[in-house]
Amino acid sequence: MINSSSRLIFFVFVLLSASCSKTDTVIPGTVKEETPSSTADVYAAIRAVFGNEIDPANLANYANQGKPSYIIKDNTGSNPITNPKATIGRVLFYDKNLSINNSIACASCHKLAFAFSDTALVSNGVLGGVTDRHSIRLINARYGDESKFFWDERSVSLEKQTTQPIANHVEMGYSGLSGRDNITALLAKLQKIGYYNELFKFAYGDVSVTEARMQECLAQFVRSIQSFDSKYDAGRALASNSNQDFSNFTAIENEGKRLFMTPPVFDANSSRIGGGLGCNNCHRAPEFDIDPNSKNNGIISLARGAGQDLSITRAPSLRDLVNTNGIVNGPMMHSGGVRDIATAISHYGGFINDNANLDQRLKPNGKNVQRLNLQQSEIASVVAFIKTLSGKNVYTDKRWSSPFSLN
Repeated sequence: MINSSSRLIFFVFVLLSASCSKTDTVIPGTVKEETPSSTADVYAAIRAVFGNEIDPANLANYANQGKPSYIIKDNTGSNPITNPKATIGRVLFYDKNLSINNSIACASCHKLAFAFSDTALVSNGVLGGVTDRHSIRLINARYGDESKFFWDERSVSLEKQTTQPIANHVEMGYSGLSGRDNITALLAKLQKIGYYNELFKFAYGDVSVTEARMQECLAQFVRSIQSFDSKYDAGRALASNSNQDFSNFTAIENEGKRLFMTPPVFDANSSRIGGGLGCNNCHRAPEFDIDPNSKNNGIISLARGAGQDLSITRAPSLRDLVNTNGIVNGPMMHSGGVRDIATAISHYGGFINDNANLDQRLKPNGKNVQRLNLQQSEIASVVAFIKTLSGKNVYTDKRWSSPFSLN
């Protein structure tokens, strides 16, 4: 007969034996728990290419960054930012595989160091191609009423805009022209890349790479690029509105803000006789986005060659027009013909080219283009104010930098 003490020893032995064989046993109908190493292997290609730049288990925060309470414009529409899809957008934005000969990425023309613009007059494309217009800055693309994109607003949305450079013959080359492949070939190309398989599986549940998904992800990444740490934002947070003097501004900066915000007073010949410069009529504070009803701004030259361009209506936010050293982030306007802020202001003062597509706000009496009769002190004050719109974080935040750190 087995006594109670023997029964206890036997029971403990059975438990230990079961424990030793547990790792090899899977209960029917359940999934075997993977070890940390086997879980990591699901993202082996991501780890091999991006190292610590992208961790699917701990993605960077794109979706819930926060913004000042006074920022109310938003063109997100039906494509809200998510961390997985914005992460794919970051990879796509910096990946030269998106060009026909693996030489050009979106970031080749929209460079982080220059507020996602380019210091070149026009940007280089594939196989000797060059862009027709100057590269537009991408800062705060989300925070505006304008839903159309490109300088001439030919794209009805940011989503549609994102793949047009890819399909452009001189930019990224997947045009389907002159014997080149079209974007369908690019999709097949990306489908064969391991890290896209893993990224799309993580974000969408399957590995399928489609143009619609690329547009969705690239647009989310671009909309995530935001800048609200400027001197202007510090002052606006302490003020009840944009019109009152900011306590952290110098007298010149406050005077520049007043001139920017206040409409001008014109005589019958469209000559300014009082008031401010009226910049806010088109570049509206506090987002400093472009009014979607704006038309041609009186610059009709081309970036390259002879001829005229009367179709330009789009403009980026005026935020981060200059870098942290106060130097402009590249040429201004679609033509790239303006190299400093003072010249840009002077253009609106008395160098506007009249044309059939001119914004009528620049022709106040309907007959003559405006003459602002600018004083040098006024120009200097507005320049000082515009420089307060630039932040610092956008240049250093890793969320918007290249993830290809190992290459």
